[in-house]
Amino acid sequence: VKVKNIVVMVFLLISTNNSVPLFCVVELLIGSMTSQAEQWLSMDKYCPTVEETKALLAAGDTEALEKQFGTRIAFGTAGLRGKMKAGFACMNDLVVIQASQGLAKYVEEKVGTQDYTVVIGYDGRHNSKRFAKRTAACFLKAGANVILFNDIVPTPYVAFSVKYHKCAVGVMVTASHNPKDDNGYKVYWGNGAQIISPHDKGIATSINANLQPWGDDVWDESFSDGHEKCKCTRDEVTKAYNEAVISSSYLANNIPRDSITFTYTAMHGVGWEFCQKSFDAFGLPRFVDVKEQVHPDPEFPTVEYPNPEEGKGALKLAMETADAANSTVILANDPDADRLAVACKHEGEWIVLKGNEIGSLLAWWVFKNWTEKNPSVPKESIYMLASAVSSKMIGTMAKEEGFNFVETLTGFKWLGNREDDLEQEGMHPLFAFEEAIGFCVGTNVIDKDGVSACAVVAELCLSLAHEGKTLIDCLNDLYLKYGYHCSYQSYFICTDKELIDTIFKRIRSFEGGAPSTVAGVAVKSVRDVTRGTDTGTSDGKCALPQQSSHMITFTFENDCVLTLRTSGTEPKVKFYSEIKSDVDSRTDFGRVDKTLTTFVDEAVNFLLRPQENGLIPKK
Repeated sequence: VKVKNIVVMVFLLISTNNSVPLFCVVELLIGSMTSQAEQWLSMDKYCPTVEETKALLAAGDTEALEKQFGTRIAFGTAGLRGKMKAGFACMNDLVVIQASQGLAKYVEEKVGTQDYTVVIGYDGRHNSKRFAKRTAACFLKAGANVILFNDIVPTPYVAFSVKYHKCAVGVMVTASHNPKDDNGYKVYWGNGAQIISPHDKGIATSINANLQPWGDDVWDESFSDGHEKCKCTRDEVTKAYNEAVISSSYLANNIPRDSITFTYTAMHGVGWEFCQKSFDAFGLPRFVDVKEQVHPDPEFPTVEYPNPEEGKGALKLAMETADAANSTVILANDPDADRLAVACKHEGEWIVLKGNEIGSLLAWWVFKNWTEKNPSVPKESIYMLASAVSSKMIGTMAKEEGFNFVETLTGFKWLGNREDDLEQEGMHPLFAFEEAIGFCVGTNVIDKDGVSACAVVAELCLSLAHEGKTLIDCLNDLYLKYGYHCSYQSYFICTDKELIDTIFKRIRSFEGGAPSTVAGVAVKSVRDVTRGTDTGTSDGKCALPQQSSHMITFTFENDCVLTLRTSGTEPKVKFYSEIKSDVDSRTDFGRVDKTLTTFVDEAVNFLLRPQENGLIPKK
C-alpha cells in the first residue's frame, strides 16, 4: 500500500471518528513506511543500499523513508532517471534489476522468442558500469543474447548498435547532462529509436510483474564474464560507426582542413575519444583539448551543471583554452555525447550559438550538399524534422526550396521514430533537430548524435572560412534569404509537481480555456497538447498526439509563438518563443530580439507568476 493511500485512509478514519488519538495516526504512517523499507530489505542484496536503508530505519527518518520508499520510480518513454539512493523511488541496483527483468520479459512477449539480442552500453557516471552488468545478467537469465560494451561509450553508439547488430532492444545506462547524483536507464526499440507509447506502458506493467530478483545470478557482477551468450564489443562498433557516418562528410577536397583551430570539451563525459575518431574519419586535424574536462569524471568538478546548453558559464574553461590556442571555434558535448554545443569567435567576441541557430545552419548545409550529390532525387521525397518547440526556420526553408518539413512532439523519441517511418516509406529524411542542442544528420543513428554532428559542424566551419566567413556571417545570409527567426527560451526550476499542476490549471481556467489577451496582445490561437485541443484548427483538435505532461502553445496577433511545457527528465517548467521578421541589410536584429524578450518576459510573468509561485529562474 502506497503512503499516499495510507494518508487517505487516515483522513477517512479521522472524519468518521474524531476520538482517534494523533499518535495512532503517526504510528500508522510510520508503520507503512517501515513496511515498505522492510520489503525493500527482503529483496536488496547490494550492501551499500542495504546499510543506507537500515540507517534510515534506525534514525526514524520518516521524511527520507517516504521520499525514497513511498512510491515507485516511473518508467516512461524516457526510461528511468533519478537520484542514486536506496528505495523504490530512486536509481539503484534493485530497481535496475527489476526494470531489466520486466524489459526482458516484455521483449520476449513482443518478438515471440527468448532467442533475441540486446545491446547494453554505459557512460562514465558513478555506478553506471555496475548497473550495465546487472542489466546484462538479467537478460542472460531470461535466455537472451547479450552484446555488452566492455567500456564507456557515447549514447549514440548504442542507438547505432541496435540497427548494426540487428538487436530487438538496446539499453543505455546514463543520466545524460543531469547532476552528478543522478543516473538513468534509456531504452531503444529494434528500429534504433527510443521507445514511445505503448511500449512504455507495456514495459512498466511487465516490471511490476517481475519485481522479485531472479536468484543470486542477477546480483553477481561477474555473471556475464565469459558467458557463452554474452559478447563484448566496442572496437567493432567504433569502426562500423565511423565508416557509416562518413556519408555525412561534404567538405570539398580543395578546401584546407587546417584553416581553423578547433577546441573541444567533453564536459567530463565520454565524448573525447569518440569525437577524435570521428574527426579522423572525416580527415580533420586534431582539436585542442580542454584538458581539465576531456576525461570522464563522475564528479563533474569544474562545472556547476555538466550541460553545455547552459551557455558561457559552462564553457568558461573552453573559452580560456581556445583563447590561449588562438582557436576560433569551440565544440562541446554533454557527458553522454548525444548533444553538441557550438561557440565561435566573431568580430573578437565569443558567441554561443543557440540550438535553433545550429539546427538552421546544419539544415542548410546538409540540404545544399546532399541535393548537389543527388540531383535526380525529387525534392518532394526529401524531409527534415524538428520538435514542436524548435525554430520553424526549417519550415520556411522547406517552403522556399520545395522539400518537406515535419513537426513532432518534443523529444528525439518522436523525431527518431518518424524518421524511421519515412525511411520505410522510401522517403529521404536528411536531418532532424531539437532546440536543446540535439542534432541528427542522416539516419545511421536515428537519435540525437553529438559525435557525428561535431565533425559535420567542423566541416561547415572550414567551408565558410574558405569564403572568409564565420557561422554568424552564414546565419545572417540565411536570415536575408528566409527571414530572421528570432527565438528566446529559458526555464524555471520547480520540484513541486502539485504546484506545477496548479499553475497549468490556472492557465486553462480562463473563459474559453485560456486567456484571450496576454501582456496587452490578443491571443490568436491556443494549442493544448495535454488536452488534445487546438483553437487554430477547423475541427478544434490538435494535430500532435496527446501527452500526459503539460504543454500549451499560444500564437499571438503579433505573430509571436510561445510554448510552456514541463520537462520529462528534469524538475523544470520551460518556455520557448519565436517570431519571424522579414529583413534586409539594414535590419536591426538587436531591436527584434529586445522586442521579443520584453513581450515574452511579460507574458511568462502573467501566465506562470514565477515570483508568487516561488519558481527559481535559470541562472
